[in-house]
Amino acid sequence: METQKIKIAVVVLNWNGKAWLEKFLPTLLKHSLEATVFVADNASKDDSLDFVKNNFPNVKIIINATNGGYAKGYNDALKQIDAEYFVLINSDIEVTDGWLFPIIDLMDNDKKIAACQPKLLDYKERNTFEYAGASGGFIDNLGYPFCRGRIFNDLEQDKGQYNDAIEVFWASGACLFVRASHYNEINGLDEDFFAHQEEIDLCWRLKNKGYKIMVQPKSVVFHVGGGTLNAGSPFKTHLNFRNNLFMLFKNLPTSALFTTIPTRLVLDGVAALTFLNKEKGLQHVLAIAKAHFSFYFEIPKLITKRQKIKQKNNLLGKVDYSILLNNKIKGINRFSEL
Repeated sequence: METQKIKIAVVVLNWNGKAWLEKFLPTLLKHSLEATVFVADNASKDDSLDFVKNNFPNVKIIINATNGGYAKGYNDALKQIDAEYFVLINSDIEVTDGWLFPIIDLMDNDKKIAACQPKLLDYKERNTFEYAGASGGFIDNLGYPFCRGRIFNDLEQDKGQYNDAIEVFWASGACLFVRASHYNEINGLDEDFFAHQEEIDLCWRLKNKGYKIMVQPKSVVFHVGGGTLNAGSPFKTHLNFRNNLFMLFKNLPTSALFTTIPTRLVLDGVAALTFLNKEKGLQHVLAIAKAHFSFYFEIPKLITKRQKIKQKNNLLGKVDYSILLNNKIKGINRFSEL
């Protein structure tokens, strides 16, 4: 007998995250009655799975053989789920009453929408936008991502100024609604990213296909952030710098490729110097150097990936100015001032 396709599959990726599951899974279940909730485990060593089995028997569990990071972890898990919509959600997020339907309704009414995110607010400072996605993601002419409500490390207070549902460039992987058919069409997340910026790469590839990426702030969630890798981690620095180069090389139109990449390599060198006066400064510098060598080593593979993508110009949400110049030189730290 054929099983019925799930409408909404909410999938929490877990890696040694029992404390987060204890804290946020009850709220997720309370406010997601119309969805099927999954915990996809990335070969955890703690007892988080026993905790879920013993306390939440209605939660479906998927066990991944290895910890392949965010990208492979989700790809492996989602291959086992037959649903119309995947909701990829971090374990350190508190959802709110009615969080699912503003986004599902939006996507149901426009089949060109491939992905969407809610408004992300900070769990600890609840009137402040959260770093990982705020109210929708953009990218500048050099490939630096920023958000409505967050430019680099400058976070705005949420006063309702970004409450309109609009098309953006990328939606946050912290809480990402994606149409399963479109996700599968482009073979999901790029597993070579491991973690960080893989959702921006996913959204960019979807936009190159002609699909829309949206933010729907009528849906609100609160994100702790840094639940797996904190901001001071040199490994996180390595992933962010390496993955940004991976993403640019794959998705930029040829006309921009040979100017943007060399410029970014130089600016990365400048950024490395700014780490020297921080804690673990030398480790961060070495992480950036390692990121560059990883990029050079992967260029043949990236060329193959690039050839499978039809890169487009003038994608909505990719701006023609430098956010670095506006923020660091002009002192602009609010999206509305750009």
